Amino acid sequence: MAGRVFFDENKCKGCELCTTVCPVKIVVMDKERINVKGYHPATVKEMEKCTACSSCAKICPDVVIKVERL
Repeated sequence: MAGRVFFDENKCKGCELCTTVCPVKIVVMDKERINVKGYHPATVKEMEKCTACSSCAKICPDVVIKVERL
């Protein structure tokens, strides 16, 4: 099943927990941007590979990730 991941980037504190649980390793930290809190926010590098497993959203302590199943 395909999915799409959305981040509330300005609430992300850069803890990187979401990057550790993605089974297809597409969740990464965006090293080219800094959010309003001063952190590199999480992002998805290859959205078409998302399986909508929601592991990233479940582990996020600040609830900044939403996953949509397509």
